[in-house]
Amino acid sequence: MMLGDLSWTQVQAALASGRPVVAILPLGAVEAHGPHLPLCTDVIISEGMARRAAALLEAQGMHGFVLPALAYAPAHYAEEFAGTISIGEATARAIILDIAASLKAQGFACLALANSHFDPANVAMLRNLVPAVEALGLALAFPDFTRRALAAELTAEFVSGACHAGQFETSLVLADRPDLVDAATCRNLRHNPSSLVTAFAAGARTFTEAGGPEAYFGDPAHATAEEGERTSAIMAKALVRAIGAAGKSDPSR
Repeated sequence: MMLGDLSWTQVQAALASGRPVVAILPLGAVEAHGPHLPLCTDVIISEGMARRAAALLEAQGMHGFVLPALAYAPAHYAEEFAGTISIGEATARAIILDIAASLKAQGFACLALANSHFDPANVAMLRNLVPAVEALGLALAFPDFTRRALAAELTAEFVSGACHAGQFETSLVLADRPDLVDAATCRNLRHNPSSLVTAFAAGARTFTEAGGPEAYFGDPAHATAEEGERTSAIMAKALVRAIGAAGKSDPSR
């Protein structure tokens, strides 16, 4: 369920139901994603993952509420492109910590982070955030898809590192918001095999330096909604697994 669509009394009833109540926070960015995808591509992907995970939680007897997305994040590598809005790591961290404290005070059992924005600064901030949230006494679930084991569950393009606005992300947007994909432009984009992982390790600090002068990496022309649906389902299941693991080590117990 989308928390923002509910009344406060509906949320209160869920918190009083005796069933665990999980808040899922979609995390994204306002950031360039090639000439064919919207700036909020990561938000769309994270929301899709969160909605699917919430449905799985409901089927398991828990309440899963999808919070309004946090659409702003560190996005330094894309700052050279129009429309990108990057915020500092400290700002993003403070916002998420405040959200966590509010959820803890109300009696939520767990905060789950549905993240698909893999700017290195953002990922580092989220990793460092885990103990701070747990120190509040709130369980935190954060499946980090940049870790090798989770990455291996996704597509070959994702594992290659050439996956920003390529087949991987374009497929995910096609699954949930095909109306926002510029299909004509997408069909004419050539495969860009440059790996962001390799480029970042070599010291690149912008998408252009990494080999993506149009802010895309990978093969968007071969994206399909079917691939996007499969991938989003895999990500949702990973999120639910993380929630289960966080519940077993709930710091409030």
